[in-house]
Amino acid sequence: MSASASSGTGTAGTELAVVLHAARDIRVQQLSRAELGPDQVRVALEATGLCGSDLHYYADMRNGPNVVTAPLVLGHEGAGRVVEVGPGVAPELVGQRVAIEPAMVCGRCPMCRAGRYNLCLHGTCLGSPPTHGTLRQSVVMPRANVHPVRRLDAGTAALVEPLAVGTWAVRRARLGLGDRVLITGAGPIGQLAAAAARLAGVSWIGMVDTAPARLASADGLADEYFDSVPTDGGAGGGVDALLECSGAPEVLADLGALRAGARIALVGIPARRPVPEGFLIMAQRYEYDVLGCFRYGPGAFHAAAELADSGRLDLRRLITASYPLAEAGTALHTALTDRSQLKTLVLSAP
Repeated sequence: MSASASSGTGTAGTELAVVLHAARDIRVQQLSRAELGPDQVRVALEATGLCGSDLHYYADMRNGPNVVTAPLVLGHEGAGRVVEVGPGVAPELVGQRVAIEPAMVCGRCPMCRAGRYNLCLHGTCLGSPPTHGTLRQSVVMPRANVHPVRRLDAGTAALVEPLAVGTWAVRRARLGLGDRVLITGAGPIGQLAAAAARLAGVSWIGMVDTAPARLASADGLADEYFDSVPTDGGAGGGVDALLECSGAPEVLADLGALRAGARIALVGIPARRPVPEGFLIMAQRYEYDVLGCFRYGPGAFHAAAELADSGRLDLRRLITASYPLAEAGTALHTALTDRSQLKTLVLSAP
């Protein structure tokens, strides 16, 4: 297995990487490093945040339609410092800390040409088969996929990627001044979406989660907190948008809190369980706009990097544990089994 599976055109020595061989079978081993090509940079990785997709691969060897069929380096929420640049890249980038945009696109398919590159028909993403991810010591990326951040430490820089997911959900749901929004799921994506929604000018945020510890960790982000989906919109006269960040289809069973014509943004990766029988009837009857959210669209990652670097958000509040690269297996197990954890980091550098 070669690091050239993810990028680059050759090898130049070896480095430590965390490799998934089978469900819950994590091994730290030496892999070959990639050489630089034109318009590429090498990033010495400092931190990777563990995401729900990493946990799906770790536990089940699959995430939605993607199935791991060969050993894979996990991780896509990465940050580090540029240590080498290829032909065509300004040398001034060397030494800068960057947040890594993990999805790489072809730039030629109809979706790319239409500006919707997150829907690229031939795209790849770090840490998703067959592309190796960021649980290693370095990665080679296109210059366009690294975003300099000057005020962030390595751990918070790794959270730019999930922040981009949350900000894209806010854009897709067309949230703006005075809107009332309900967010199901108080994990990192739900909390980051809440922070982005507040900055967009919403007047009320309701946060739903069945885990008391998660709701407690979101203190200060919402106006009201619920342990189940509310069945009415309260005194405000109905909710303008639902950001579904839990991936639990059951939350769509009762949409009484939504006003007619509301927007429903599907953000969380759906569990493989049936959608409630009445959902389509309600969506048709009340003309809900049902919006898929896949990663982040044009400009969203760059905007998230700038927002995070501005200091207007407290990203560090989400970091609940960190482990060295050699203990990545423990990190994955803990993140999977301990619901009190929000964002677990794996540190590639001391």
